[in-house]
Amino acid sequence: MSFGKGLSRKPSQPKGRQLEDTALSEVVALLGDEPRRRDLLIEHLHKIQDHFGCLEARHLRALAEEMKLSQAEVYEVASFYHHFDIVREGEDKPAPVTVRVCDSVTCALKGADALAAALQNGVDPARVRIQKVPCIGRCNTAPAVQVGKRAVDDATEISVRAVLFEDDTAARLPDYVGLEAYRADGGYQLLERVRNGEFNAAALADKALEAGLRGLGGAGFPTGSKWKIVHDLPGPKYLTINGDEGEPGTFKDRYHLERDPHRLLEGALIAAHAISAARVYLYMRDEYPAVLYILKTEIEALRAAGIITDIDIELRRGAGAYICGEESAMIESIEGKRGLPRHRPPFIAQVGLFGRPTLNHNVETLFWIRDIVEKGPDWFASQGRRDHKGFRSFSVSGRVKEPGVKLAPAGITMNELLEEYCGGMEDGHSFKGYLPGGASGGILPASLGDEPLDFGTLDKHDCFIGSHAIVVFSDQDDMRDVALNLMRFFKHESCGQCTPCRSGTEKMEQLLAAGDWDEAKISDLDAVMRSASICGLGQAASNPVASVLKFFPEEFER
Repeated sequence: MSFGKGLSRKPSQPKGRQLEDTALSEVVALLGDEPRRRDLLIEHLHKIQDHFGCLEARHLRALAEEMKLSQAEVYEVASFYHHFDIVREGEDKPAPVTVRVCDSVTCALKGADALAAALQNGVDPARVRIQKVPCIGRCNTAPAVQVGKRAVDDATEISVRAVLFEDDTAARLPDYVGLEAYRADGGYQLLERVRNGEFNAAALADKALEAGLRGLGGAGFPTGSKWKIVHDLPGPKYLTINGDEGEPGTFKDRYHLERDPHRLLEGALIAAHAISAARVYLYMRDEYPAVLYILKTEIEALRAAGIITDIDIELRRGAGAYICGEESAMIESIEGKRGLPRHRPPFIAQVGLFGRPTLNHNVETLFWIRDIVEKGPDWFASQGRRDHKGFRSFSVSGRVKEPGVKLAPAGITMNELLEEYCGGMEDGHSFKGYLPGGASGGILPASLGDEPLDFGTLDKHDCFIGSHAIVVFSDQDDMRDVALNLMRFFKHESCGQCTPCRSGTEKMEQLLAAGDWDEAKISDLDAVMRSASICGLGQAASNPVASVLKFFPEEFER
């Protein structure tokens, strides 16, 4: 057929990146018998990144082919998460060893910038990549460093060469209570009693309510009420566990899981049974390789021992996105998508994971279930001070002699926590202020050190306790620098979905970096971010800035 003088039909050529047979064979071999379900996309991206050290464009193309997804879907997910390294054609692969140096607030106080510069000096970039990253959950050993999968404690006390060139970059496992030891101490007997009908769902929920157990990831919603809401909804239902504690200053979940992981696992199986969940999804942050290894090992041990029966536990690995600590963003991530918070309503209790009713809990909340049922709600409730109920795991870091996770009564004051549990201030430092609830909880001055620390007690100061992450500052710290550090974190971690948060955090950071602390400008921007952002990140990002203006006016008289 003729198409005109000098024209002829050419064989059709597909547009876009072409599929390479070699790349497809490599991806197929790597995934093996794993299902190609859409919700496993992030897990499969991890496998490729772990094996090849990056995500080459050819492998992303092959993964899209294998999972029957568009290249755009695969790319948008891979590019959303900080821990995935996408390498296009003609680009160099990242160095084989990545050294992550935390530059969040506590590590900044302890010299993270100087440490990063020392590590960078004289390093062969083809062999070692130095990255300054947000909080990696080791604030008690600041400045915190992670070499590959190996966390390095007290990095300033060891040589730079030891950090960079030690061959062992695998996760180092702490001593922890394994399944055999946990069962020898009565572990999983309560689960068996629950399964045998000794405790029904209503009774378990009532015990949690009587004990005063609340969500300990930050929101503080009564645990028993959540159980009752989800229990009454039609199945299938799911239990999700949020182990993505990315709030700067927070490391309590890592502390508990590196020591006694079965407290969480038994609590999870009891909660799942109480609401008739079809499955448990445990979402754990990627910065905790030792915890991920422990949980994978112990969940397999539960299956082998026949303790996991009809309700299985599926471990999902985050990929470096603070926003996935927000429950709906975490659910999106479990579904293999970008971690974008959902509009509410509907709430996840009604329309959650895979569109089904979902009960979501923090690690520490489930950690207390066994003790509350075995020892009684009154035992747990009586542990608080000043009419507050229960224990709290305070992550304490900053200018204290003895940082770490402090198991202390709810309602304790900052002054009491400092003197009774932390050994006081570091030598040569005077107490100036503190973050009561991590990066987003605001900043309080030392003059308010006698306020009880619990949900709702700090509302009158426009602050909140959140995940009980305490960072202590001294007279040698500039609170303007603290607020700028925290705002840079929020700017970096904004998911970008809504303009008030995406542009608001960027503009606020620019104002602070330029030294422009015009209260009218900041207040106007603050109001827009609070009222129009989709989720708590944008709504609370300016809390530290507002606190410095309110409580530390002397910072502006220099």
